[in-house]
Amino acid sequence: MTKTYTIIKRGIDITVAGLALILLSPLMLLVALLLKVESRAPVFYVSKRAGFGYSIFDLYKFRTMVPGADKQIDQLKDRNAYGDEKEEPACSPEHSGEADPELLYHDDGTIDEHTVRNNQDSTIFKKFTSDPRITPLGRFLRSSSIDELPQLLNVLKGDMSLVGNRPLPLYEAEKLTTDEATARFLAPAGLTGLWQVTKRGKKEMSTGERIALDNEYAEKASLLFDLKIILMTVPALFKQENA
Repeated sequence: MTKTYTIIKRGIDITVAGLALILLSPLMLLVALLLKVESRAPVFYVSKRAGFGYSIFDLYKFRTMVPGADKQIDQLKDRNAYGDEKEEPACSPEHSGEADPELLYHDDGTIDEHTVRNNQDSTIFKKFTSDPRITPLGRFLRSSSIDELPQLLNVLKGDMSLVGNRPLPLYEAEKLTTDEATARFLAPAGLTGLWQVTKRGKKEMSTGERIALDNEYAEKASLLFDLKIILMTVPALFKQENA
């Protein structure tokens, strides 16, 4: 990425994110009000993410789950709420006689280090097929991507760009240590990106597919490529997200 491209891209990010926040502020205020009516829990969900150059920042979303959602994971295991027999790496295993594992961050709370290490060979990240922790309002916010609107604040702050590679939860970023995998961090984190518009609505996506798409963006990043991805984002929003 050239210096000129980086400067122009940042200018576009500030302008578009600032205008979008102004125009969408009534909608965002309405969503915040509805979330407060639904629950006294915080309106925003904050997650540690790894972006450009492995830089760590707080990513903002509207809350879409019930309060204390991370504490219900073991109950969901007992109810066999998974899409297949392989468990998602969001469940803390029982450790007999072991020291307390280091806690890492993940989308719905924390995940212990042992779980991450035990899933090193997993190539596909799966989520609950019908997660009961998601509220009815939260399900709508996710399907419409309205839950992502607070990330315009991340764009305005410079944590993210409008277009880039998706910022990863820390436990995922820690697994991407090969030269091929780390290349994806040479591009900025983005609100939308190549793999999002390519794979949205697909049931599964392998780690290799995701890395390949991220690397493709990092290699081809340009204003024209960004514009192409933005245009692809609009129809992608109408595809059901597998999340």
